[in-house]
Amino acid sequence: MPNIRPISDLRNNANEISEFCHKEREPVFITKNGTGDMVVMSIETYERQQAIIELYTKLAEAEVEIANGAEGKDFLEVAKKLRAYVHGKV
Repeated sequence: MPNIRPISDLRNNANEISEFCHKEREPVFITKNGTGDMVVMSIETYERQQAIIELYTKLAEAEVEIANGAEGKDFLEVAKKLRAYVHGKV
């Protein structure tokens, strides 16, 4: 269930809202005159959402490339090279 708070809480209870965002890893929806106005979230939650968006964007681009005839690479070969690179064997 979303955490919805009036804008006055942002001014009066900013630390409490911050603690909630960090502890629960959930955004707080701020209303102004009873209408949705803003969303407050921790930087970690924001960065995680941005990373997911970037991943989905790259996957969509790859699907377009494959649909246009681009050849993909074998996942196991790529994973093997990445593991070797990460562990310093390349």
